[in-house]
Amino acid sequence: MEKVTLIEALSQLESHEAGKIFRAFIRDTVRTSYLEVMLEEVSALCGPNYSPDKKSPYYRSGNAPGVCTLDGREERISRPRVRKKNKKGSTEIILDSYRISRNGDEIKRALLRAFSAGVSSRDQKRVYPNVSGISKSSVSRLWVKEGIKCIEKLRNRELSGEKFFGLILDGISLSDDLHAIVALGLTNDGRKLILDFQLGNSESKEVCNDLLKRLVSRGFKTEHRLFSVIDGSRSLRKSLLEYFPDAVIQRCLVHKERNIRKYLPKRYYVQLGDYFRQLRGGGGPEKAREVYKELHNFLSSKNKNALDSLEECGEDLIALHLINAPSSLNQTLLNTNCIENSFLNVRRKIGRVNRWRSETVQAERWLSYSLIEAEKSFRRIKGWRDIPLLIKCLEKLPNPAHSSEQGLDTREKSADQYLNEKVA
Repeated sequence: MEKVTLIEALSQLESHEAGKIFRAFIRDTVRTSYLEVMLEEVSALCGPNYSPDKKSPYYRSGNAPGVCTLDGREERISRPRVRKKNKKGSTEIILDSYRISRNGDEIKRALLRAFSAGVSSRDQKRVYPNVSGISKSSVSRLWVKEGIKCIEKLRNRELSGEKFFGLILDGISLSDDLHAIVALGLTNDGRKLILDFQLGNSESKEVCNDLLKRLVSRGFKTEHRLFSVIDGSRSLRKSLLEYFPDAVIQRCLVHKERNIRKYLPKRYYVQLGDYFRQLRGGGGPEKAREVYKELHNFLSSKNKNALDSLEECGEDLIALHLINAPSSLNQTLLNTNCIENSFLNVRRKIGRVNRWRSETVQAERWLSYSLIEAEKSFRRIKGWRDIPLLIKCLEKLPNPAHSSEQGLDTREKSADQYLNEKVA
């Protein structure tokens, strides 16, 4: 079909009918191009048509049915055949151009995309009816193979070549008895990288130790005191201080506000939210101490459990403010939202898994794939241009005189004791 004729035909049809005709035209064009390349390869091996190269060991041997891959579909073609002379007679060879035209990588990627999007292995044939060799077992085997590649890609990434200033740790529950701790690294130029994860039956110190040990062995380090953001897990804090005793630890304000709310009547939610909005804002160390003390006084007259929840985190709640970091980084570094957003993608991917098989690496495959997919949409953190200022603040900090276990004692002090020591 000539271009003018095609354009005239398309202009006279409805949009959906025109689309079908245009796609068919494209497929025919590509199929013709495949055949032209194959014929050129045949001529290069055997010589020109009707004038074969008598010195060449190759000769033409007619045509045979074949298939090529076009736009994730298999198209039937008539492929040229070539044979090669040898001592036993001759053997047929597969043309390089034909082998490439049959490359099923695009089909495999399409199957994996459909599988990860929720299409079961038994329903793949309905999505790709023009692809042969699709069965429930073949798709499952493909998914297992690709999932293992994702694990290797995530855990074999070299970290020593990156410059990190921060680390965010958070956990995700896959089932009642299966949890994962995920580590996200923050680079000096503002990029976010999924570093690794560790599975366990809870967010225990042992599970976190295994994760951090692997990160350190892979080259994760900082040239100054590490800045870390965690949720409310004491196990994460203890483990973090074992591997980075001088780390500056910021507790997630979102998690802490949510925990305190559980102890308060709803009529106090607005006032509580106002205090936490002030903590998310700027103002420096003194302003942070002032808001913290006001929040402490507010909770002391409302609920003892809510007050204990606040005092439990101590200086960790305002750690970023206490080092006088640029307020432009508050939106990212006062919470674990960076990693929580990744968990949304993970939950969408694993939502239809009914049972995790602990005797296999099923959970590792799904987590690796989901986290890698989530990382593709990452952007630099808000205020990343001010990271050098944050690093200067971290470099100026003296190393803590206490050990990691003594550092935990600050969380047992009352807020008034802690604030009075700081003011003094």
